Amino acid sequence: MRYLPLTPSDRTAMLERIGAASIDDLFVDVPDEARLDGPIHDLPGHASEMAVERHLSALARRNMVAGDVPFFLGCGAYRHHIPASVDHLIQRGEFLTAYTPYQPEIAQGTLQMLFEFQSQVARLFGTDVANASMYDGSTACWEAIVMARRITKRGKAVLSAGLHPHYVSVCRTMATFTGDVLDTALPALAADTDADRLLAAIDDDTSCVVVQYPDILGRIADLSAIAAAAHAKKALLIAVVTEPVALGAITSPGEMDADIVVGEGQSLGVGLQFGGPYVGLFGAKEKYVRQMPGRLCGETLDADGKRGFVLTLSTREQHIRREKATSNICTNSGLCALAFSVHMTLLGERGLRELAMLNHLGASAAADRLAKVPGVELVTDRFFNEFTLRLPRDARSTVHAVAARGVLPGVSLGRLYPGEESLANGLVVAVTETTTPDDVEALATALEEVLA
Repeated sequence: MRYLPLTPSDRTAMLERIGAASIDDLFVDVPDEARLDGPIHDLPGHASEMAVERHLSALARRNMVAGDVPFFLGCGAYRHHIPASVDHLIQRGEFLTAYTPYQPEIAQGTLQMLFEFQSQVARLFGTDVANASMYDGSTACWEAIVMARRITKRGKAVLSAGLHPHYVSVCRTMATFTGDVLDTALPALAADTDADRLLAAIDDDTSCVVVQYPDILGRIADLSAIAAAAHAKKALLIAVVTEPVALGAITSPGEMDADIVVGEGQSLGVGLQFGGPYVGLFGAKEKYVRQMPGRLCGETLDADGKRGFVLTLSTREQHIRREKATSNICTNSGLCALAFSVHMTLLGERGLRELAMLNHLGASAAADRLAKVPGVELVTDRFFNEFTLRLPRDARSTVHAVAARGVLPGVSLGRLYPGEESLANGLVVAVTETTTPDDVEALATALEEVLA
């Protein structure tokens, strides 16, 4: 028997209460061109399960798999080696099936894992505290902006031109509901960041300055001057880290006085996974802890004096009155956070630093080799494991031509910034510990053939 919770009269009463004439009125914000006016006619009809499996398998075989070819894609999602023990441990039944612990104190294992995760993120970011994770880096970035609004009571955020355009897009979408003003700009194909623009844009209405570190072109900036300028105007500095492995080699944002540090944790423990699920990281100075979104696990002693773990802060709408919530995010990326934490534990501080060094040395060697390809210019002169090349022709068509030769050469800026001619020749190349010298040579050879 089907379970239909609403009767026609229930629907009518609900629509009347919210002032809508029909259910269609609830979809007026969806553009007409994105709405269906009937069934999708070009989809095939029903088929047997085996037939569908065969068809989908045939489609999957047309994909170029990251692990099968030389792979240089990055821009916020990176291919790193994940030890087999990570997958083994996160598939234990008590972890794999666990969701939000609504009676948290009986889930001591889950709470301890989250406590360790928070400790690792705080140490990595150089912040006093970190929460129990967010959905992903882009939503963590937006949550940081609205957190700055709550703290400063201002509504203007100055975003670096080097902030990932997908993160900017998420922030723009959410700002339509809050009224926040986002001061943004396009990046330039140049070695220097837009630090001067950021400093000039900070005024008495600014709630925060948002800087990606390293940025979308792989550039690494000293955040100290930006932090000082923001604080002089009583604004906050938000640092965004899309490649956490970089913090094994470069100064953490917290050490440069960033107030809030957010990022994407996919690089550690979490595979590419077709773009998700990933895990958002969120840290801040302790004085702002009550304005943080999500949840925070803490350590305490029970009545018998034994070590135990609790939900110290639960500022989400499921735990407290809705109007008191700092965010409507209803859960954290628990399993991905566990994978991150297991990988970090296996590496340890020394292992993370060695992994970071492998990435940087490999990227430096690749940049030197690719800069020797006729017509190719290295744009980024200070980088970790990702750098930008200027090609003598459109990068999008070049990427397709190189991919046809069995190499995935990187991310074209034309794909990230469609229609922007000043960026059309830019190619962002990422190198990790999984990249071999033969892979680099294969890319260089393919570029030489395509650009000849």
